[in-house]
Amino acid sequence: MTGKMTSGASKGLMGLRFLETTHSGKEKDSWSSIEKMFNQHASDGRLSRDNFGVCIGMVKESKDFSGELFDALARRRNISAKDGITRDQLRMFWEDMTNDDLEARLQIFFDMCDKNGDGKLSEEEVKEIIVLSASVNKLANFKQQAGSYASLIMEKLDPDHHGYIKMWQLETLLKGMVKSEENNILSKETKTLTRSMIPIRYQTPINKFTSRTKELIIENWKRIWVITLWLAINLGLFLWKYFQYRNRVAYQIMGECLCFAKGAAETLKFNMALILIPVCRRVLTKLRSTFLSQSVPFDDNINFHKLIASAIAIMTLGHVLMHLTCDFPRVVSCPKEKFMNILGSDFNFKQPTYLDLVKSIPGVTGILMILIMAFSFIQATHYFRRNVVKLPWPINHLAGFNSFWYVHHLLVVVYALLVVHGYFLFLTHDWHNKTTWMYIATPILLYATERTYSIINESNHRVTILKATIYKGNVLALRMSKPQGFEYKSGMYLFVKCPDISRFEWHPFSITSAPGDDYLSVHIRSLGDWTRALRDRFKKVCKPEKTQSKSGELVHTETKAVSDEQLQARYPKILIKGPYGAPSQNFDDYDTLLLIGLGIGATPFISILKDLLNKIELNDLEAGSRGSSPSEMNGKGLRRAYFYWATGEQGSFEWFKGVMDDIAEHDQHHIIEMHNHLTSVHGEGDARSALISMVQQLQLAKNGVDVLSECRIKTHFGRPNWRKVFSDIASRHESSRIGVFYCGSAALTKKLKELCHEYTLNTSTRFDFHKENF
Repeated sequence: MTGKMTSGASKGLMGLRFLETTHSGKEKDSWSSIEKMFNQHASDGRLSRDNFGVCIGMVKESKDFSGELFDALARRRNISAKDGITRDQLRMFWEDMTNDDLEARLQIFFDMCDKNGDGKLSEEEVKEIIVLSASVNKLANFKQQAGSYASLIMEKLDPDHHGYIKMWQLETLLKGMVKSEENNILSKETKTLTRSMIPIRYQTPINKFTSRTKELIIENWKRIWVITLWLAINLGLFLWKYFQYRNRVAYQIMGECLCFAKGAAETLKFNMALILIPVCRRVLTKLRSTFLSQSVPFDDNINFHKLIASAIAIMTLGHVLMHLTCDFPRVVSCPKEKFMNILGSDFNFKQPTYLDLVKSIPGVTGILMILIMAFSFIQATHYFRRNVVKLPWPINHLAGFNSFWYVHHLLVVVYALLVVHGYFLFLTHDWHNKTTWMYIATPILLYATERTYSIINESNHRVTILKATIYKGNVLALRMSKPQGFEYKSGMYLFVKCPDISRFEWHPFSITSAPGDDYLSVHIRSLGDWTRALRDRFKKVCKPEKTQSKSGELVHTETKAVSDEQLQARYPKILIKGPYGAPSQNFDDYDTLLLIGLGIGATPFISILKDLLNKIELNDLEAGSRGSSPSEMNGKGLRRAYFYWATGEQGSFEWFKGVMDDIAEHDQHHIIEMHNHLTSVHGEGDARSALISMVQQLQLAKNGVDVLSECRIKTHFGRPNWRKVFSDIASRHESSRIGVFYCGSAALTKKLKELCHEYTLNTSTRFDFHKENF
């Protein structure tokens, strides 16, 4: 037993690190880089206290913490470091920080707290180091409660009320923390060991290639057949028109250039019609509920829209180049007699000049279409749409979402010009051979009907604001009345418009209420001009709520549900349209879920979690009335849901706290497993978060409440180890199909897709990845 305790303490103390490395023990390899930093930041051969943190790799936010560490190390070595330290002294500091002696590491941390060097920690000294740790980890709420948390530590370690604690007592607390988690660690290690004992199937390069190709086809078969069909249609249209013009008399003058130009034009007409279908959101939402969803990847509608746009750009370039650099010069330079015999009737027996061709109706309409389409294409790129490009005044408004939105609507003019362009063709005169309008008529009618329906029904989609809450982290939560007949599934989204801000702008937001709720709710993060303006307008109406949190701190600002019409009239007018389909609405196709949200990306999953809770409660009630167990009631339904949420702001927990508490209270059978990660806090084991971790353990043990989220679910420090997440789930759910749903920044998308693919190939578990797209 003693050996186990020593081992556990060793693990805990080895994790008490001071340098910016992932694993203890790697610090010894980093002296060369630290020495290099010393040379960069030292002045007259001495490194100042202010530059010490930068030299050892701590970020600027840890400047105060690194300063306290500097002072503690100087006191240990009896060094007067007022004017800085030398390279040799830095080497001694570095050796202390990387000392393999476990007690020595803890002693450094104790010395940081014990500023007067009397070997005792008073409550005030503990409070100071808690304040320092909170500042380093950007925990404003935690910092304000530093006094109560210092009292909590003293209550645990100083039961006799001596007014101080000693190092051995701090070490005892750390050992207790390690021991409480040792069973979980042992369990996970046993699973990992069991997994490693399974023999790995030997694969030759050919078998490996075959299995990867097979998996790629299984994973993407919907995309493959749709894109293959699309390419086949494009190729068929191109070849049909190509050979058609190869057999016409005009081929004698313009040759292959004419065939290529007309072939490209035929694919352009098809794609100009098809590109409207992926943006008919209401139609696609209806189709999701049909049998077509089993074979058509409706989740990729925006990506398919972009793919078609790229094809249009390529074919437009080919069509224009063939005409301007080949067809036109050949017509102009053709001998007059030959021209009159072959093409005279098509040009009223007048051979045109190059300028005549450019100034013609097809020429002018073509140029105008190219200019508008090029402008629209540029505005749709990531750099312009996301306002990454900062244009100078007065053209600064040409970048951003608003510019993209309005410029995209100029494409209405392009379609009008396209019809005119296709009607006044040089070489085609019979109306039934002028097929441009035939291609685009049905898609335009479908798109126009959908837009007209939305405009006509705007007045029916005005909602009443029941409650508005402005949380820390610039999140506005709106609870609205639910329009009659507004039926949706968890995971869907809607569009919101505030006419007081803009008469035309609609913005998409995930629905965060459950289908069974008698209201609608959305959570809106203030990131752009429109969302900031909406928050500011509600902020003027919202009044600070007088109720206090458990810690005595004012939690947030909110409006309460009111019936007074005069007060209700002060709220900004809100219109909605929807609901619209989204990838996460298909969560019930799986019996095991992995939900991943970054920051405000948790919103699509709030509705799902609420829906799951409602179903769990209903199953519990039905099971109780029938005398059966809830697991029997689940049948083929959901068995397990894992939710990983990573946020960089402690205030973000406030708008999600209610859902987390409901899960902790009502999910008695642990169907939903929550993992909250606060990325602003340094990883568990880092000296900068050691006291925070201690306080967290004590608070959970005493009150069952996490000090960071202020709910009953523990918050983890730092970013999730995604490889470990997938590995654990794969080992728990062998031969299962896991639905992975992700909403967040594009930076993590690639990594998650690769992990899904890797663990699907190398384990018996299949991971199906879905990315939220609006």
